[in-house]
Amino acid sequence: MDSLYRGMDRLDAGAIAAALGPRARELEIEVVESCGSTNAALLERPDTDIPRLLAAEMQTAGRGRHGRRWYGVPGAAITFSLRRRMRRPPRELGGATLAVGVAVARALRALGASEIALKWPNDLLATGRNAGAKLGGILTQTRVQGGAVIAVIGVGVNCRAMPGLAARLRRSIATLEELVRPLPPRNLLIARIASELLDVLQAFDASGLAVLREEWESMHAHAGQRIQVRLADGRVLAGVPAGLAEDGALRLRTRTGVRALHSGRVVTARPG
Repeated sequence: MDSLYRGMDRLDAGAIAAALGPRARELEIEVVESCGSTNAALLERPDTDIPRLLAAEMQTAGRGRHGRRWYGVPGAAITFSLRRRMRRPPRELGGATLAVGVAVARALRALGASEIALKWPNDLLATGRNAGAKLGGILTQTRVQGGAVIAVIGVGVNCRAMPGLAARLRRSIATLEELVRPLPPRNLLIARIASELLDVLQAFDASGLAVLREEWESMHAHAGQRIQVRLADGRVLAGVPAGLAEDGALRLRTRTGVRALHSGRVVTARPG
C-alpha cells in the first residue's frame, strides 16, 4: 500500500484542522485509510451538536447519483463527506446539492482553478481547453434521526490523473493538477472546501436556495446551450436552460413551454 502513496501527500485530520485554523472548532474531523462509503458511514453515526467531516484515502463502495460507482485510487483524489443537522424540512433539501456546488466552486476558484463550471444538478466540469470534462461530483443524502433532519454531503474531486479512468467511464476526465499549478496539498483542499461548506450550508439553512441561486446560475456550464436531459423514466427532453426554480429544479425552455425538472441527467449539450 505504501508504494501507492510514494510522492503523494497523505490525508491527515491534524493537517486539515491546521489548515482550517479557528474554524476547526466548528467540525469533528476524522480521516480513515479506507471505508465503503464516507456518506454511508456518516449516515450511521449518532447525531451530534456540531458537523462531522469524514475523509477517506479510498472508498471501496463509493457511489454517485443513481448508484453510479465513484472510481478512485489512493492519493489521486479527495473524497470526503460532511454531516450536518439541518433546520429546513426534507422537502426543501433538494436544493442543497446546488448550494454545495457553489461552495466547492468558490473554494477551488479561490485556489486558482478558474476554469471550472457547474453542471446541473451535481457535477463540476472543466471549461477552457478541456471543456465538458468531469472534475468532480456531489452526492447529498438526508435522513430523519431522533426528530432531527440530517444531511450528509459527499464531495469527490479528481486531483491527479488516474490511468485508464477516462476509458473505463467512457467520458473525458479533468484533474485539478491540470487547472492549478502547483497543485495545493489535498489536506488544504479539503479544509478550504469544508470552510466554504460551513458558510454555504448556514446560508441555505437560514434562507433556502434563494440566496445562492444567482451565483449558481452564473457558473452554470450549459447556460445558453441546447441540451438534452434524460429523465428517470427514460424520456429525453430537449431545450435551453432558463435558470433554476426556487426549489432547485432546472427550468428548461422546450418547444411546448418551460418545464421544471427535479431530476434527470444532461446527456448532450451544444451551443444554442
